Amino acid sequence: MGLTDFIGQGVAYPLRFDERGRLSLVGGSANVERAIALIIGTAYGERPMRPEFGCGIHALVFETPSPELSTQIQAQVTASLKRWEPRIDVVKVSVNFDNENTTANIMVTYRLKDTYDVRNLLVPFYLIPNEDDALPPLPQEKS
Repeated sequence: MGLTDFIGQGVAYPLRFDERGRLSLVGGSANVERAIALIIGTAYGERPMRPEFGCGIHALVFETPSPELSTQIQAQVTASLKRWEPRIDVVKVSVNFDNENTTANIMVTYRLKDTYDVRNLLVPFYLIPNEDDALPPLPQEKS
């Protein structure tokens, strides 16, 4: 049983056609990476027939970057991947914010089940800065 047999194949994204005119498929580790990014990138309730599918980080999009937010993102991503991607063991999830605090770079370290093949996948999560944080402080009135 090869790696492709265990992992399977899925439709390539973005959708494209192969040389025979059929939908192009992706297999192996690329299929797993696509599935991880899909799970993290899907908000709860986004899929009408499966509203519990996805990851809860989308409720955090307006939060101010902080160590607490990093921990929340790590917990949400880990729980979602353990629930929805049975082909991997999650080794570690780490979160780093960029200098502008507009992107949370989520690094997922995972191992394909029943192998020693440890891999990393970087998934960017874009934050929307709170407008109150961007405004300058109001001048204080002199008494």
